[in-house]
Formats: sequence, structure tokens, C-alpha cells
Amino acid sequence: MARSVEKEAKTVDEAIALALEELGVEQEDVDIEILESGSKSVLGIFGGNKEARVRVTENVSDTKKLSAFFDTLINLSKNDDETSAKYEIHETVQDGQKVIMVNISGEDVAYLIGKHGDTLQALTYVANLIVNKDRDDYKRVFVDVGDYRKHREETLISMANRVASRVAKYKRPVSMEPMSASDRRIIHTALQSNSSVVTESQGVEPNRCVVVKVKPYVKKF
Repeated sequence: MARSVEKEAKTVDEAIALALEELGVEQEDVDIEILESGSKSVLGIFGGNKEARVRVTENVSDTKKLSAFFDTLINLSKNDDETSAKYEIHETVQDGQKVIMVNISGEDVAYLIGKHGDTLQALTYVANLIVNKDRDDYKRVFVDVGDYRKHREETLISMANRVASRVAKYKRPVSMEPMSASDRRIIHTALQSNSSVVTESQGVEPNRCVVVKVKPYVKKF
């Protein structure tokens, strides 16, 4: 749940300022509800002064949260030479659900991918934590560096098809190399319509892998 505070002061503006200071955010990043507008006594006799009271709830956009993270990441990655890394963030819809795409590009950004995409997976994990903190509706974030995900998917699909052909020919199961859950999902999806083989995941992370087996023969009556 988003952070929220209530503050009282002589005026609404003063109460809002106190709330913003406590939350440590700008006014553009909050929702404001005026609970009491406050009032002054009449001629110092009737009613007495009544303070204004507001409820201020943090509402920082997902794009702004991610921009702050990737700005910091790129700045910390700079060396003596200026980095050429840049990023774009946009929302789209996949399978009927809103997702956020972060695309990082530049000449020297391979370090953000890591071996077999390990660093990229870690960045994606952190980005999802940032966006989904204190919210009820989960929104998925995909981070890509230099179209690595697209090339990785093409490589995995080609590898899966080669392994499937070998399994079908020699009638022996083949255990593929350990890989991340997202990579395993690509293998399973690539071979799910293959009439000769079946796939299953075996092992314990981080050594969990996909095993490709000959599809059992089912006798039809």
C-alpha cells in the first residue's frame, strides 16, 4: 500500500508542505485530500480558529521510479570516458495485461547483460521490485539490453529444435545446460507442439535444466 500521512496546520498549503516534507516527495508525485479546510474566528469571538487538515498519499509514476533507478545505475557505471548508454521506457499490453518495457542501448553496454544474461536477469528482478513495492496489482517489467532477449530467444529455439531432432533420432533423453526460469520457459514453449518429444524441468536452482525426452506412445483403441 502506498505511503500516506495526515497533517494539520493553519492553512491547507502549510499542511500539504508538512506532509510533502515527511514523505520526501514533490507535490506532483502525490494525491491530496483536503479533510478540513480550516476556519478563523469571527472578530476573535465566535467559533475560534480551526486548523486545516489534509491527507497526502504518495503516487509516484512507474516511469519516474524506474527512471531514477536507471539514471543512478548508468551514472555509477561511468568511467573516465562518458558512457553512451541510454534507455527508453514505455508501457504496452501483452496477453491482455499491462507491462513496462525498458530498452537499454549503447556501444558499451554488454556489462549490463552478463554471462548468459545473469546481470540482465538481476536488473529485471530489481526493476520489478521497484515497481511493485506497496501495490496490490502486480505489473510486470521487462528489461532488455541491445535486443539481447530477442537474440537469446532465437538461439534457444534453434538449440531446442536441434536437441529435439537428436532425441527423436536416437530415442534417448537429453539434459540441456542449466538455465534461468525464463530461458527454460522458451524451451518448453518452443517444443510443446513437437509431436516426437516432451520436455520437463529437473534439478534445483541454480542448476535446474530442461530434459527433452521421447514422447510416450499412447495406444489408441
